[in-house]
Amino acid sequence: MPQMTRAGPPTDAAPRHAAPLAPLLAGVLLAALPPAALGAPPAGPRATTPAASAAPPGEAPAATAADANSPLATTPAATEASPETRGLDQEIQDLKKDVVDLNKDLFILEEELLFPANTQVAVFLSLDVGQFFALDSVQLKLDRKEVINYLYTPREVDALLKGGVQRLYLGNLKVGAHELVAFFNGKGPNERAYKRGASLRFEKGVGAKYLELKIDDRQRKLQPEFEIKDWE
Repeated sequence: MPQMTRAGPPTDAAPRHAAPLAPLLAGVLLAALPPAALGAPPAGPRATTPAASAAPPGEAPAATAADANSPLATTPAATEASPETRGLDQEIQDLKKDVVDLNKDLFILEEELLFPANTQVAVFLSLDVGQFFALDSVQLKLDRKEVINYLYTPREVDALLKGGVQRLYLGNLKVGAHELVAFFNGKGPNERAYKRGASLRFEKGVGAKYLELKIDDRQRKLQPEFEIKDWE
């Protein structure tokens, strides 16, 4: 009786589980390789691009857009005025001076028209005080009619104390007899409210009339003195 033998698998046949394991092994190998071997950039801080490349030896570095837009980047033409511009500025200054002179002439002409010499009367004020009286205001009455009530600022009083003279009033009067009354308000000795008056009868002639209100310190009486002076 012939013997039966079990046939074995052929020697050149590949194992049944060889094909499914290939992708898994490939993935393991890829994971084990370093990043440089795969062409990836090295880990760590990002490399920054230099702001500007170095210029070749003997050449000046190229100007960047930020330098060109800088307010300090000016050209010689912008820093130096042209002769035409300087000439125009000089003409403008000359015109301003001419306008000021013209306004002054117009002001004088207006006064001459409104207050002619034959009817003009002017009242001035001066101070020679500082110890017994501090001026606040002055009221003027001409022929019993109030013509001005002037309130002084500290700056104006300081100018008068330094020797300034103020033209307090300018008006017209007909020829003849007139009376001027002035009331002075301020602070007297011991910082008390102080009010005094002065009056003057004068004769108005054909020409202009000039009067002066004077406030002086009277040392002997330790009080201020108020008077009206007629400039003949």
